[in-house]
Amino acid sequence: MFSFEIFRFISFRSCLAAFTAFLISIIFGHWFIRKFRALNYGEDTTKTDSEELKKLHFSKKNTPTMGGIVVLVSILVATLFWCNIYNIYVLLLMFTLIWFGVIGFIDDYIKLTQKNSSGLTDISKLLFQSALGLILGLILYFYSSKFTWGTQLMIPLIKDLRPELGPFYVIIITFFIVGMSNAVNITDGLDGLAIGCSIIAGISLAIIAYISGRVDFSEYLRVPYIPGAGELSIFCAALVGGGMGFLWYNSYPAQIFMGDTGSLALGGMLALVSIIVKQEILMIVIGGVFVAEAVSVLMQRYFFKITKKRIFLCAPLHHHFQFAKWPESKITLRFWIIAALLSVCSFMLL
Repeated sequence: MFSFEIFRFISFRSCLAAFTAFLISIIFGHWFIRKFRALNYGEDTTKTDSEELKKLHFSKKNTPTMGGIVVLVSILVATLFWCNIYNIYVLLLMFTLIWFGVIGFIDDYIKLTQKNSSGLTDISKLLFQSALGLILGLILYFYSSKFTWGTQLMIPLIKDLRPELGPFYVIIITFFIVGMSNAVNITDGLDGLAIGCSIIAGISLAIIAYISGRVDFSEYLRVPYIPGAGELSIFCAALVGGGMGFLWYNSYPAQIFMGDTGSLALGGMLALVSIIVKQEILMIVIGGVFVAEAVSVLMQRYFFKITKKRIFLCAPLHHHFQFAKWPESKITLRFWIIAALLSVCSFMLL
């Protein structure tokens, strides 16, 4: 006789969440593409100062955008179905998904409806992102204060070194969430690049969250035991499933783009999961591709201001390889390989 006890297992619900999100993403994505094509809501690839980029991305003009809605809806529905929604960490992640999703949606909507506009100003986006980071930082600061590991910073490999951050914990969380959110957003420049790397990061964090939520595994690996963190595995599985469904349409040549609606939210969610499981530094390794993309932009900008010369042919980094005449699909695949290797390295460090 079938027993409903099986639904208590996190591993079983994680698989269901991944399949649910994948199916929603596939079905909703197909409808979304048809609808946006009918409405003529497409990407304007001419909004760039680089003539070379305009030529490289000319074929992408009018491709439907704002596809991040597909990913976010699939994650949200799968989470509501299979997660314990009374878990504080799950609630914070859904809150982050909605907050960043709304910011990205407004930004994308302005770009679509106002021909010469590049969306929200950088300052506006930064303020809204920082506001969420501050809210999450304060909630986690007061909630985590009852645990011994509360506001400590975990150093991979060096298990006995755990600096106490105190009130600075809030500032670091804010900076980390804003930084990772923008890093994923910057990475979203080639077909399948950002979503593919996000899927790989989501798989890694799902495993780490599962380990952190079990007393036996966390004690064996000497990582903080986070009561209730196991539910984050289900959320990450939903992210992976929804991302794979979206990649079905976003792989080269893309039928749909994610837009800021998806990229900002994905970065924020990945950052928050790593913060909850106390693996912020490890996330820099897992999300090494995102970090490299963001750093390349900063290096290019400030080096040019000082010397009037460029380090890269074009920033962010994936455009540098495009300018070096690498095929787009090869750049994306090689970045995925690097992301996978970095994830393997993260488990060695764990």
